[in-house]
Amino acid sequence: VWGISPGGPDEGAGLYRIEVTESPGTGVRILNRPAPQSFSESVKYAEANLYSRGPELVGDRNPREHEFSIQLRAYDTSKGGRSLGVTALLAMCSALIGKSLRGGLVVVGGLNLGGSIDLLPNAIDVVELAVEKGASVVLMPVSARKQLFDLSDDLATKVTVVFYNDAREAFIKAIAD
Repeated sequence: VWGISPGGPDEGAGLYRIEVTESPGTGVRILNRPAPQSFSESVKYAEANLYSRGPELVGDRNPREHEFSIQLRAYDTSKGGRSLGVTALLAMCSALIGKSLRGGLVVVGGLNLGGSIDLLPNAIDVVELAVEKGASVVLMPVSARKQLFDLSDDLATKVTVVFYNDAREAFIKAIAD
């Protein structure tokens, strides 16, 4: 699953790929050593949300009966993996149900333990990066919608922005063909 981290005070936005494999067992393992602190936090939040919202996300599959191995790959100078909770959650859900997400999709959004989606401070920068990297669809929180009124006409014609309210809606829209 492709995702964009909006960055933070010490680094700019960056493109990442999260690869997840699922097998019998329990828990989540991050294969990166050492794992970036921000990414580890995002994965913990994604794991907690998967366990607490399993039935609404993946139906009758029990996520607690599966082990997820996660690898983060950075494609920019940004290496922290900050605010990739929604991306990590969608990657684990996708692995669990055995269905890939739609092609050309980049996921944006941080997640907290309660399941709320974090505010996106720089939606235009994120969309610009997604277009620069070749994305055709950007899946982002609806709370960022008003920021995109200032998106240039040229960029608006190159990418489709799909909004979501919560993790369940994000997953449904990510697997839709």
